[in-house]
Amino acid sequence: MSNDEVIHLEDVWVRYDEQVVLEEVNLSVEAHDFLGIIGPNGGGKTTLLKVILGLVKPSRGKVTVLGGSPEESRRFVGYVPQYTRFDREFPVSVWDVALMGRLGQRGRFRKYTAEDKRIAAEALERVEMLDLKGRQIGKLSGGQIQRVLIARALATEPTILLLDEPTASLDTQIEVDLYELLRRLNEEVTIILVSHDIGVISAYVKKIACLNRRLIYHASKEITPDMLEEAYRCPVDLIAHGVPHRVLATHQ
Repeated sequence: MSNDEVIHLEDVWVRYDEQVVLEEVNLSVEAHDFLGIIGPNGGGKTTLLKVILGLVKPSRGKVTVLGGSPEESRRFVGYVPQYTRFDREFPVSVWDVALMGRLGQRGRFRKYTAEDKRIAAEALERVEMLDLKGRQIGKLSGGQIQRVLIARALATEPTILLLDEPTASLDTQIEVDLYELLRRLNEEVTIILVSHDIGVISAYVKKIACLNRRLIYHASKEITPDMLEEAYRCPVDLIAHGVPHRVLATHQ
């Protein structure tokens, strides 16, 4: 593992019972990378994030995060899971959710300190949600909820930020705003983002990988038809190119 490398996966396999979910995955992520991972449903994208978090243990292979095991380094990794439905009447505020990011730093059953509250407030301010800290989270829009979940992850003071489909079900303008926020955060943290939106993701990330059990990754931003055909296992035509959708190389 080099000095600039923060995540290293070598020949990683994951099986659920007898089903292979990840197969021979090799990945190197350097500090301040912004890596987008695309691929079909059921291709193992969420499982890969959970391997990096140490929530899923590979059946074979080696995983190193920030120079140690995923379990040892988990407190330095912020995680924004897929948005799921929840009881919008549940009486929890934006402030309560942001403070949850400090639980891993304080331990269970310990009171939040003034430092915890300062860090949570800064996290909400960075995602422009501090003014709504007293609002019940169930009363927010989808885009606002995603910002609060990112704030919760930032409250861990992460070195690495993992996001699983953070823009699912959001309209286009809110999606763009969220990607702009992530671009600013990338100046300080390494980001890995899972998404289905090939066009938009290619305009913001620095590198792209395709995953469908096997990972196709060339430490590059360009997506080739061969990469997509291998990942999606069907013929694919790419029609977008140049700025802002940098999917194909610019014409010479």
